Amino acid sequence: MEPIYQYAWLIPVLPLAGAMIVGLGLISFNGITNSLRRASAIFIVSLLGASMVLSFALLWSQLHGHSAYLRTFEWAAAGSFHLSMGYTIDHLATLMLVIVTTVAFLVMVYTDGYMAHDPGYVRFYAYLSLFSFSMLGLVVSPNLVQIYIFWELVGMCSYLLVGFWYDRKAAADACQKAFVVNRVGDFGLLLGILGLYWSTNSFEFEVIGDRLQELIASGSLSAFLAGLFGVLVFLGPVAKSAQFPLHVWLPDAMEGPTPISALIHAATMVAAGVFLIARMFPVFEGLPNVMSVIAWTGAFTAFLGATIAVTQNDIKKGLAYSTISQLGYMVMAMGVGAYTAGLFHLMTHAYFKAMLFLGSGSVIHGMEAAVGHDPALAQNMRLMGGLRRYMPITALTFLVGCLAISGIPPFAGFWSKDEILGSAFAANPALWAVGWSTAGITAFYMFRMYFLTFEGSFRGNELHIRQQLKAEGRQEAVAFGPGAMNPQELVEVDSHGHTAHDEHQSEPHESPLTMTLPLIVLAVPSIAIGFTGAPYANNFEAFIHPAGEVIEQSGDFNWTEFLIMAGNSVGIALIGITLASLMYLRGKVDPGAIARKIQPLYQFSLNKWYFDDVYHNVFVQGCRRLARQVLEVDYNIVDGAVNLTGLITVITGETLKYLENGRAQFYALVIFAAVLAFVVISV
Repeated sequence: MEPIYQYAWLIPVLPLAGAMIVGLGLISFNGITNSLRRASAIFIVSLLGASMVLSFALLWSQLHGHSAYLRTFEWAAAGSFHLSMGYTIDHLATLMLVIVTTVAFLVMVYTDGYMAHDPGYVRFYAYLSLFSFSMLGLVVSPNLVQIYIFWELVGMCSYLLVGFWYDRKAAADACQKAFVVNRVGDFGLLLGILGLYWSTNSFEFEVIGDRLQELIASGSLSAFLAGLFGVLVFLGPVAKSAQFPLHVWLPDAMEGPTPISALIHAATMVAAGVFLIARMFPVFEGLPNVMSVIAWTGAFTAFLGATIAVTQNDIKKGLAYSTISQLGYMVMAMGVGAYTAGLFHLMTHAYFKAMLFLGSGSVIHGMEAAVGHDPALAQNMRLMGGLRRYMPITALTFLVGCLAISGIPPFAGFWSKDEILGSAFAANPALWAVGWSTAGITAFYMFRMYFLTFEGSFRGNELHIRQQLKAEGRQEAVAFGPGAMNPQELVEVDSHGHTAHDEHQSEPHESPLTMTLPLIVLAVPSIAIGFTGAPYANNFEAFIHPAGEVIEQSGDFNWTEFLIMAGNSVGIALIGITLASLMYLRGKVDPGAIARKIQPLYQFSLNKWYFDDVYHNVFVQGCRRLARQVLEVDYNIVDGAVNLTGLITVITGETLKYLENGRAQFYALVIFAAVLAFVVISV
């Protein structure tokens, strides 16, 4: 098996080669390359498929006991400073390689159907391939410097993909917002890396952890300073994994094409933050205060994302806030020391959330036939309903995803989320309470999403009725519960009551095979992969345990404790599902009436806890005010000084030019007068 490890560098390089070849073709021979749409896609997908096969081979080797593999070369040296680059293949790396390559491969297959008529089809595949290279390079990086390089490349690819439809103002604004917010976290990460190198003289994960503990124990480094470095490093995952308070970029990033939402914002890039925490676990676990910060940040983010998702009507933004919440679970698990549980949920979530996002894209694709290509219409769940009859495969796979994320056994999310809640309860019951309540909210909003989208009657052709009801002052009668938007935000109605999109109206339809096949494939791990981490035979933990930790399989599994904890989590999930069915399926409870009774809380959730407003007023407007003040200083002081210098030069030049008459006698007289004046002054 050794040759596989020696050529493991091909895993990230193959997607890079695809991106380079197609990208150079677009630059040099744009017309020809764009005409070879299907050939370019097959070429890029084939290269990633080869990377996927090699990743599975490495996983198989690691499962059979092959030791970790490290290959490096000296990249830079100056005196005592030496920096190596290379790649490492261990249990964590192989797990992430398989997750990234499988999801990316299925997303690329799905893209062929979703982007079939987009003029940027080939460019999109080139971007996808470049992102795959960046993410795979990050996964196999052996030290902090190399991780930071690929960390920034991943951010660059996110910027390109979120703003892929750059002619849309919303997409252009979203990619800029994502870029700026992530720069805040990345700056903290850079400061943390430099601080850790200053104190430990190393960029290697294990070395940093050991030396940091030695320095703290000897008193050479204060615990406060070490904790500060740890928190600064954690800022990187806070931004990349959309944790509070840097979570605001992820929902807006849904302006990018749906395959990007599935690949970047569900399974890979946002999981990079959790992956970095796992890589830095030898450092963090020796800093209890930092671990507490990580745990409570994750718990609060999980609750925050869930409470906002309750009022979302845009299907993609609802899934985006769901992703924020689930990432919070993973971060909380890492903070309480549940390394295995956090990574287990990362794996299960990657598959069922990618499936949910791709399912939402399938819904949007089908809805466009009925309401047109306006995202405000095609993505609005209040205009859906009854789609199960038109899109049975999409509906079934979406239901599987809802059951998985809600934690219903035996679906994958049950096993991973229950393990996190159990670990949180053992560490701090308050953290468990937050996670447990969030699980109930998660089940509610996910089945609200499912019922509004796939059950009931189709509402896509009722826009004119809603507009008439609004004109009659009975808007409350047509509110579909929490999150109902003003119809003026969605459509304009002419004097005859017809919408601007009536010409597009027809029945929704199921997506093509290239889109439904990845949904079916992803449904399999969403159902079955959780059994690999079942607590009574936790093979996942035996494989992915932290470096240096010995896992002993014991036969005295406590079924009573497991059933109590699992019963609590399943119970709260069933309550959430029941409430959602009473409100949005059976109509026994009026969600609009509830929203009116708790109007302050409803508005608080609807306005996303007002974070965007606060950030806009404090940071955006504040920066603009500061820029205006700097402009005033520049204009009145800096420019004023320059202009004054020029004015003095002009005046003196205009004055002295009359003394330049070309007569030598006059110049001699001036010199004599100057010397005489100098002598008089001296005397």
